[in-house]
Amino acid sequence: MPIKVQTNLPAIKILESENIFVMPEERAMAQDIRPLKIVILNLMPTKVVTETQLLRLLGNSPLQVDIELLQMATHKSKNTSRRHLTTFYKTFDEIKSQKFDGMIITGAPVEQLDFEEVDYWDELCEILDWSKKNVYSVLHICWGAQAGLYHRYGIRKYEFKEKLSGIYEHNILNPLHPLLRGFDDKFYLPHSRYTGVVEEDVYNYDNPKLEILAKSDKAGVSIIGKKNGRAFYVLGHAEYDRETLANEYFRDINKGLKIKVPENYFPNDDPTKVPPMVWRSSASLLFSNWLNYYVYQQTPYDLEDLKKMYEEQE
Repeated sequence: MPIKVQTNLPAIKILESENIFVMPEERAMAQDIRPLKIVILNLMPTKVVTETQLLRLLGNSPLQVDIELLQMATHKSKNTSRRHLTTFYKTFDEIKSQKFDGMIITGAPVEQLDFEEVDYWDELCEILDWSKKNVYSVLHICWGAQAGLYHRYGIRKYEFKEKLSGIYEHNILNPLHPLLRGFDDKFYLPHSRYTGVVEEDVYNYDNPKLEILAKSDKAGVSIIGKKNGRAFYVLGHAEYDRETLANEYFRDINKGLKIKVPENYFPNDDPTKVPPMVWRSSASLLFSNWLNYYVYQQTPYDLEDLKKMYEEQE
């Protein structure tokens, strides 16, 4: 089934070339069904790239998804044109009266700052608090996951000695969990970050509602879930394209940064070679399972019931 987006969004042409069904607003309005309402809070600087990556995965399911793109009103983007943002994005004030089946909060290249030093931190906290009663399930990615864990549970992030960048093998800790249904015993996930959380903190911060679902010997804790399915925290970047880590590596090299070649990525660690994409199937499963088991099957048909559900489950 299709994803519904605003007409003329740049991602449409790319996705259609990959045979992903994208439905413009005009056609969707003629269909007599209730699509899943998903809001994407895009904190990444390369917004068009991230839109395309996420829409590709959300479109790979039998469910019709209605997408709303959200930007921070308290932050001025340096890498995305004002025209693109005003055309395709809304601010929190414009959507806070609505309710959504699901929400995705992306990563952001600010992990080396204290949370409170990020210029849009107060606004993000307001959105996180709002989502408790207005969104059924929230999928947090990378820094968005660290921010959510810190704001809701006080779980701090730790800075690494060097950037964690590469493709890492992960072990599933709960193979029967619906989010990981269909996964192999071991799967691969890209990581690109300077900070992370530790397993002891997840369990020592008096968080009986949290469960670590997957971790890596090298990348550490990678997927954490709230046991009622209302929030998931993915420390890696399942949505990344084949070339994303390469583009980040060359960007950092051109800036003069001393950075290692991404681990387990380029064949023979040779940046001139094309990296194999070994995480596509697990990424597809991760997003389709989230949509199916925690957005479609559990969200009330009448989204006005979300507030009542929050009060009962919390």
